[in-house]
Parts: sequence; structure tokens; C-alpha cells
Amino acid sequence: MGLLDSVVGGMLGGGAGGGNSQLLQIIMGMLTNQGGGAGAGMGGLGGLGNSGGLAGLVQQFQRGGLGDVAASWVSTGPNQPVSGEQLQGVFGNDMVAQIAQQLGLSQGDTLGQLSQMLPTVVDKLTPNGELPTGTPDMGQLGDLMGSLLKR
Repeated sequence: MGLLDSVVGGMLGGGAGGGNSQLLQIIMGMLTNQGGGAGAGMGGLGGLGNSGGLAGLVQQFQRGGLGDVAASWVSTGPNQPVSGEQLQGVFGNDMVAQIAQQLGLSQGDTLGQLSQMLPTVVDKLTPNGELPTGTPDMGQLGDLMGSLLKR
């Protein structure tokens, strides 16, 4: 996982690991489709886990007109960037406000961090360029989370 460690080291560098750790937990809750269970572990953000897992997240991007962007994260090719404004359009104001409140950040800072982290997480969860059937394997998520938070 040397490449992942270096990518994540750049994302988590500068003493910002705590906020990114919380954001990663929120993303993982969305991708594991935990529903109400996600809220219990993440300070009341239960509604964020109802996205339908990784496939549901990709569908959400398709409905928001960003299907090609999300597809690039899943594919084995380069990841297309996503802006905070685009994420705001996909997730909606309420969800972004909830995440920002949980993180103790402004919505702009939250969207900036999310725009950096989400493509990497989705990319690493789809190493063969295909969406997994069902929710991601908990062992796989645990390994990814451990690697992202290492340092």
C-alpha cells in the first residue's frame, strides 16, 4: 500500500488528520449504507448512510449530471476532479451543512476536503474498475480506513 500511503499522507498532512478522520468515517458510513447506525457512530448523521452504498453513491452522481466523473473514479483510468460546487449540487445543502457541522468546518472547507478525499476512496474501493456487488467488504473498508488514517 505504498502508493496509497503517499496519496493519503498528502491528504492528511499538515496536522489536519483529525478532521479528515471524521470525514473519512462519514464517507465510509455512506458507502456501507449503514443508515441509522451511521448516525450513532458519527454524532447524529444517520441520514447520510442512506445513499445505497457505493452503487447508490454513483447513481446519485449520475442523477446530478456527474455520472462520467464518478465513473472515472471507479474505472482503472485517471480520476476526474470534482469541485466543491459540484458536490454541493449532488449532495444538497442540508447534507453538506450536516457534514460541515459534524466536522466543525465551514461548508466551503468541508466541500474542499470532500472533493479531495471522495475520488480517492471510491478509486481504492474499486481496484478492478468495477462496482462491487452489495456493500463493500468490511475487511476491505477497515484496511482502507487504516491506511488512510496511518501517520
